[in-house]
Amino acid sequence: MTLTVAQLSESELLQRIFPRLHAGTSTLLGPGDDSAIIAAPDGRTVISIDTQVQDRDFRLAWPNGYATTGYDVGWKAAAQNLSDINAMGAVATAMVVSLTLPGTTPVAWVEGLADGLSAAIVALGARQCSVAGGDLSGGSEIVVTAAVTGSLDGLDPVLRSGARPGDVAAVCGNLGWSAAGWALQESGIAPESYTAGPQKAADLFNRPQPPLAAGPAAARAGATAMMDISDGLLRDAGRLAAASGSGLDLDGVVLANMAGQLAECALALGADPLRWVLSGGEDHGLLSTFPANAALPHGFVGIGSVVSAGAGQPAVSIDGRNFKSVVDGAVGWDHFAV
Repeated sequence: MTLTVAQLSESELLQRIFPRLHAGTSTLLGPGDDSAIIAAPDGRTVISIDTQVQDRDFRLAWPNGYATTGYDVGWKAAAQNLSDINAMGAVATAMVVSLTLPGTTPVAWVEGLADGLSAAIVALGARQCSVAGGDLSGGSEIVVTAAVTGSLDGLDPVLRSGARPGDVAAVCGNLGWSAAGWALQESGIAPESYTAGPQKAADLFNRPQPPLAAGPAAARAGATAMMDISDGLLRDAGRLAAASGSGLDLDGVVLANMAGQLAECALALGADPLRWVLSGGEDHGLLSTFPANAALPHGFVGIGSVVSAGAGQPAVSIDGRNFKSVVDGAVGWDHFAV
């Protein structure tokens, strides 16, 4: 018989969760009191928050038969928040998590979520970040909200607004793989039949791999602007360009090469892999700009340049052309347009 959340008191459920949570070095007082206490030796605190909602951001059961585990959702909650801190050039120090759970939720699923949170923090390279507390509530669907704090460790924050004409635009991390994984799980292709490419895509959708060392490295290398690619390259490049009052012209050959890496997935689904590269979200890589003479840090790949934003010109272009003339309809993720 499956033990569910409704069969335990809040205290009993917390007693099953707390021992599973990672304790990093920045927490002076962790779970159990009214608030946590986090060290802030830099004197500044970076903070971000993200929410995952059942049947909006994840499905418990996918059309292809894949069942989302608590571990998957916990991993993604950690990854997407850690990536936002990374995009400022900072390192994560602490995380708090709010869970809304239907009473029918298996306790093992919730324990898996705690395990996934902690595993992602360690595996992605944020060991100093503690899961310092949170909140529990009941509801009709699972909602996971995580907030994370970070430290700049003496560096200046890298904002979206610093890109200037002549800068090199570069990315670090994956592009398009998570979107391909989402498409596979929405398809009728059973996970048991995946070959290497589709399996990699599914893994990166369920458990993203943001390059956490890259943010501080980019800051030290003189990055002029930076942001997390969470809603697709085109949409997020447009946001960075707008914040900077400039344009971004992307290199079509580089983008095509990235799309070529997804050929196995595209063949399985009869899809255009370039659309995944341009509009696929949740890979949580970094889009950065650097001065033209700067050496790109390890892992970054140049994908274009920052250009002047003239009247009537698109914020984002590919080889000098409006991206809509290159690939139709690739605009990225919008929570209120799906």
